[in-house]
Amino acid sequence: MRRLFAIILVCALIAGVGVGCKAKTGVVNLGGIFCMTGGSATFGTSSKNGATMAVEEFNTAGGAMVGGVKTTINYINEDDAGSPEVGASAAQKLINQDKVIGIIGAVMSKVSLAVAPIAQAAGVPEISPTSTNATVTLVGDYIFRACFIDPFQGTVMANYVYNTLKLKTAAVLYDNGNDYNKGLAEFFKAGFEKNGGKVVAYEAFTDEDKTVDYKAQLTKIKATNPEFLYLPNYYGSAALILKQAREMGLNVPAGGGDGWDSPDLVKIGGAAVEGGVFSNHFSKDDKSPKVQDFVAKYTTKYGEAPDALAALAYDAAGLFLDAFKTAGSIKGSDIRDAMKKTTFVGISGAYKFDENRDPIKSAVIIKIVNGQQTYVATVNP
Repeated sequence: MRRLFAIILVCALIAGVGVGCKAKTGVVNLGGIFCMTGGSATFGTSSKNGATMAVEEFNTAGGAMVGGVKTTINYINEDDAGSPEVGASAAQKLINQDKVIGIIGAVMSKVSLAVAPIAQAAGVPEISPTSTNATVTLVGDYIFRACFIDPFQGTVMANYVYNTLKLKTAAVLYDNGNDYNKGLAEFFKAGFEKNGGKVVAYEAFTDEDKTVDYKAQLTKIKATNPEFLYLPNYYGSAALILKQAREMGLNVPAGGGDGWDSPDLVKIGGAAVEGGVFSNHFSKDDKSPKVQDFVAKYTTKYGEAPDALAALAYDAAGLFLDAFKTAGSIKGSDIRDAMKKTTFVGISGAYKFDENRDPIKSAVIIKIVNGQQTYVATVNP
């Protein structure tokens, strides 16, 4: 009996040593919602790439300690197809089925506005890399963004056109079915007129019509003889509008917002987009070591240089993961509170959130020169 007891005791000690030497590990899910298909699919691809890089680096660096358990991230990416309804379904799936601790996304403001109420109600932090519509973060205190907002971006371009290009009249053609486009159009117009300029034409279309004929609107615009054409639209429609405008003899300088930031702008528009200027969050030509290291790593991994979408998604995921590590908790409110107090320094700048969880950041002006994006200037808030 004593011998049996001794054997049991030894086995227990061995088992205890085994358990004690083996580090406890865990895995939690993090969701991403991006437009992987549809008319803005290049945005979704870049965003997914950036977020994936950030997660991989976080895991390689050891993840986070949560309740004494080394915890890494399983990243689950969902396609919203550029649709608010699809995005909302993706959010429900990530939250209710996958039990994610947070959501990175969406790209488009109209999709983020559909996702945000779901995340807010569930107490799951969401950070959009690129949704610039001012109302996105006003949904609730679990909603953040990594980009500057439309009032700043629209005003930046209004000031640049009036003060730097010295142009006094402008026309605007925008998609009135998209919160992003409408917001930029409104703030450009307000800023340009505040400076003393005149918006001589303010025309709209609806992208949901899937029309590629903008000639009716462009005919009205041409009749007003504007000195500048502002197109606060995504790259696909902006490129087609400019091709048709040039064919009609409307050859004035043109520009837009960060929705122009895609290689497909030049692929679709060709010579028609040459000389175009747009506001953006990031330039791969920034000489800072941090940016150039990111550009080199991204290019090696994906075979092409990163755009602003990739940089912002990398920052958004990195900021979230830094807050998760700081909080040492999977509880949404703990991660949210850590995000509010962040001192994170990303690729597109240092992050400090205002009371609406919008970052206070600079913008850059990019110009298409010989078919390539060329850095022009940095504009501070």
